[in-house]
Amino acid sequence: MLSYLVKREGMSPEEFVDYYENHHVPLILSLAPPPLVYKRHYLQRGDALNLGEDGIDFDVVTEQQFADRAAFTSWIDAVTAGADGELVAADEARFLQRSRTRACVVSDYVTTG
Repeated sequence: MLSYLVKREGMSPEEFVDYYENHHVPLILSLAPPPLVYKRHYLQRGDALNLGEDGIDFDVVTEQQFADRAAFTSWIDAVTAGADGELVAADEARFLQRSRTRACVVSDYVTTG
């Protein structure tokens, strides 16, 4: 699962990374067993290697891998339903533009590493 997330307006990139890593990730990990892989890939704006940067409309790609669809369903239910879901939504509103969140299921083909 890849999720494309946009930081809240007025928040610096450094504030965004700090909040996500030091507040949101620990919250999520306290509510459900962690996915097999849970990574955040933060966009480095202004890097000479970026192609078409003006068209990039997200600030981080969050990568999550689960053992199977049932594990994903169990995890998503734990972080979106009931009081815990409300807690997560309120926390996300502190650092994300939630209406701009996009997510997709992907298949991985690995050549190296």
